[in-house]
Amino acid sequence: MKELEKTQRLSIASVLVVLLVLISLLMYKRPKHVYNTNSKNTLEKVISDDYFIGLDQINNPDYILVDVRNQIEYNKGHLDHAINIYTPELLNKINSKLLKKNKKQNKTMLLYGNNPHETIAQFMLLYQIGYKNTKILTVENSYFENKLITKNSPIENATVDINAFIKESVKNSFKALKKTTKI
Repeated sequence: MKELEKTQRLSIASVLVVLLVLISLLMYKRPKHVYNTNSKNTLEKVISDDYFIGLDQINNPDYILVDVRNQIEYNKGHLDHAINIYTPELLNKINSKLLKKNKKQNKTMLLYGNNPHETIAQFMLLYQIGYKNTKILTVENSYFENKLITKNSPIENATVDINAFIKESVKNSFKALKKTTKI
């Protein structure tokens, strides 16, 4: 009698587990946005000059200007024909449709804020989830007498090859380690 009860309980538990798995599978929703590229590859792209556009190059019909500042800053002044997509709303339903539409139409989105540093996080996020049609507009925005003043912002170029320096340092440390272990 006890064996029969154990078998029934085990059967009921098994059926419940199978039902839970089936319900979970039926309720699963694939995320709308998934990463396609890792951070390392994206950072390598950020340091490439190909992903920076100057103010003098924005008159291209395939460019969409995207102001990532908040609505108040945008209303105070923005570049002509720029759309406002505030960072926290970057991937909402409406903006996701807009991003997909621009991607399908081979339009390049030029992200800008008060300075190029404000747009790096948005660029990385969009690039990592597959929007390779994104670039950073290298401008600085300020205000003078309630008028937007926009000027090019120079991108800092490294004067030293940091990777070569690190490799040389590692090589020298191994040489020093070999000398001390031979004694």
